[in-house]
Amino acid sequence: MGRLLKPQEILEASVDASESRAASGLVRLAVLGFLAGAFIAFAAEASNMAAFNLLADPGSYGLGRVLAGGVFGVGLMLVVLAGGELFTGNVLMIGGVIRGRVGVGSMLRNWVVVYIANFIGSVFIAWLIAHSGLLHSGGELLGAVTVKIAAGKVGLTFPSAFILGLLCNWLVCLAVWLSFGAESMTGKMLAIFFPIGLFVLSGFEHSVANMYYVPAGIFAKADASAAALALDLGVTREAMDALGWPGFLVRNLLPVTLGNIVGGGVFVSGAYLLAFRKRRIGADG
Repeated sequence: MGRLLKPQEILEASVDASESRAASGLVRLAVLGFLAGAFIAFAAEASNMAAFNLLADPGSYGLGRVLAGGVFGVGLMLVVLAGGELFTGNVLMIGGVIRGRVGVGSMLRNWVVVYIANFIGSVFIAWLIAHSGLLHSGGELLGAVTVKIAAGKVGLTFPSAFILGLLCNWLVCLAVWLSFGAESMTGKMLAIFFPIGLFVLSGFEHSVANMYYVPAGIFAKADASAAALALDLGVTREAMDALGWPGFLVRNLLPVTLGNIVGGGVFVSGAYLLAFRKRRIGADG
């Protein structure tokens, strides 16, 4: 599977990638950001399709998370191998800023353009799925589970959503980090698969994935049959009423995004820069 880079070499590869991303033009960032949002949305949709029967039953919920986790990693594989700009992975650009290779303004420019493009790509796929008829699968059960997942995300408290976002992007950025260390396609796929499976299994919160999960739930809620079945699955009327665009943007996307930034920026980029900081003459460490 080719040579594996050492952690110090991965750090340098990550910083080099940050510099390259900072120099990308707006059109490239917008197109690749849209594609990455769509790739993650494809993975989110497929994970729901694979596991909705299991997720609907509290007794098999954990097994459903395992199955969903086994599917979802394909999204990041597509981003890394086919080419894409994903906000959560680009949080690693903080390493380039700390090293002085990337300006803060250049990093923020990348984040803003990519974030918006990810949002458009993800919501576009959610809209297409909602109008494809697929949410009627399983006698409306897929649509009902989609509503239940979205309502659960919007119903999180700010601290909970922040922490779950932090934990999520710690693992997602580790998946990207490990992919830098593998030179072959197979090696990169394996590097991505296990950390991503772990985050999905754990139920952590990924801002770009939620750009599919919650809009898809909002679209599914518009179907009376799916909404009624979601209530039968345990979604409260209050949670159903809160499921909308304002609730999504303020109660979920904002805290999850902030948590994602801290998780990848502090506990991956920051931690490895501290561990493998360049030695100064006469310094011990």
